[in-house]
Amino acid sequence: MDHLQLLQQINATAQFNQWVGLEVLHAGEGHVELALKWKEELGQYSGFLHAALIGGLIDTACGFAAATVAGPKVLASNFSVNCLRPAVGEIFLARAKIIKAGKTQVFTACDLFAVKDGVEKLVANGQTILTVAS
Repeated sequence: MDHLQLLQQINATAQFNQWVGLEVLHAGEGHVELALKWKEELGQYSGFLHAALIGGLIDTACGFAAATVAGPKVLASNFSVNCLRPAVGEIFLARAKIIKAGKTQVFTACDLFAVKDGVEKLVANGQTILTVAS
């Protein structure tokens, strides 16, 4: 099973990911791209993508990137998110990659883009430290 198939299988069993409509678009060793289509119920009071979902997208993308080298049993031990501009778009793309993979921890980073009228804008970024669970 290749990385994309593995992550699509993991994604299909994650109830939160299914609830929000998260899709795995691309995956390879150490990197992943996830997509989320805008739905009004994902917005906050001003109509932007809710910060909780921004954090969730970054956390999930980083976890999936880590899973490509450490296996699916990883969990965030620390993560940070920078919201750079209002997240307004038709689709949101989370692109995560491994910065450093160790035996017990995997360090990752992610950029989150909003796509509107075919134009991508960076709306947030973040970093995650994931612990490899036994």
